[in-house]
Amino acid sequence: MSLRLSTVILPYRRWNEGGRSAWTRAEELGFHTAYTYDHLSWRTFRDGPWFGAIPTLTAAASVTDRLRLGTLVTSPNFRHPVTLAKELISLDDVSGGRVTLGIGAGGTGFDATALGQEPWSPRERADRLAEFVPLLDRLLTEDAVSFTGRYYSAHEARNIPGCVQRPRLPFAVAATGPRGLALAARHGQAWVTTGDPKLYETGTPEQSVKALRGQVGKLTQACEAVGRDVAELDKILLTGFTPDRGRPLESLDAFVDFAGRHRELGFTEIVLHWPIPDSDFAADQKVFERIVLEALAELG
Repeated sequence: MSLRLSTVILPYRRWNEGGRSAWTRAEELGFHTAYTYDHLSWRTFRDGPWFGAIPTLTAAASVTDRLRLGTLVTSPNFRHPVTLAKELISLDDVSGGRVTLGIGAGGTGFDATALGQEPWSPRERADRLAEFVPLLDRLLTEDAVSFTGRYYSAHEARNIPGCVQRPRLPFAVAATGPRGLALAARHGQAWVTTGDPKLYETGTPEQSVKALRGQVGKLTQACEAVGRDVAELDKILLTGFTPDRGRPLESLDAFVDFAGRHRELGFTEIVLHWPIPDSDFAADQKVFERIVLEALAELG
């Protein structure tokens, strides 16, 4: 099974102070996709610079030619399907059809309260995502959409000329629970996971692999329930949140071992955080680039 390497570039640097160069270097290194986080602020970066995902990706589109671009992930926490669809169609146009939308239910971080609301419960987040994704699907594929739902509405929303990619840009749905996996099976071109968060602090790599195998099995069942072959979906692992943490980036051999174990589970894409000094994503840039340039050949 072939494997692709992608990266996620956090939008914490001014464009002319290292922001631009990371995106152009990602293309030079041959990454399949470069994603960014779609947050208003995030974790330990909250009190420092942090830029918007869609403008950042639009700028990245203007300085790259081949690199796919995307979000990991967009959520309903501060997005509305109508306005998001218009921005995505514009970004897909600027990039010449190189955009993937990573989308998920969101969490209880800073985004959840930035607009003045109380954090939604897990059930409400799932309810909202279940309404958000199908409506967004329609908005990106139909010229005019009207819809009235419990959480989101659209009244004669126009999205002409639509996406460059047809019938629309691909969705990569982040999910581990049954309702999210069902959305991935029905609407996704890819599925995203970070592993089992309960294992991050005290679990082992072996336990993580077992948990991921279970997630892939549940995705398979969700696809079977809607008459879809699970092989149609790319399976994306966003690294850095399993018990392995940053160890796979310590050496080429360490990464090849890590990637091989996860390829055997059926993953088709592994996403690495672009190194950020003095953070949870610190890594030697030279080792990181060697991994990108040599690991796939080592895996065979």
